[in-house]
Amino acid sequence: MVPTSNDDIMRALGRVEEGVRRIREDFQEEKENAHDSRAVIHRRLDEQMRQINLLDKVVEISSGVDATLREEIKALKETVDKNHAATQPALEEWKRMKTIGYGISGLIAFAGLTVGAVVTWASDGAVSALRHWLRIN
Repeated sequence: MVPTSNDDIMRALGRVEEGVRRIREDFQEEKENAHDSRAVIHRRLDEQMRQINLLDKVVEISSGVDATLREEIKALKETVDKNHAATQPALEEWKRMKTIGYGISGLIAFAGLTVGAVVTWASDGAVSALRHWLRIN
């Protein structure tokens, strides 16, 4: 064994102390990095939780809106059916009156043509009679 002096022991002890200090710093850095990493993971998880909650609310609202729309459409359909049933006789009467109007218009047109033909025939006869009476050739 080599005899060691007090200075050698103190230097060795200083190196050990420095090594322990470095190890502590490394562990402290690792601890801080792990803490930061966990904080990032927790923030991401919180953000995903918020997004899932929003999605759940959107789905819930959409299903509520769909149900409300279905009920409103059903009520509107019933109202339209009732209104259609109430107005159907009036519509049928209007169609009948329209058909009668077309018939009357046709009769008036036919009568006008007939009167025109009679007037034309009568005017030819009247001109002929007038010429005969006035003795115009």
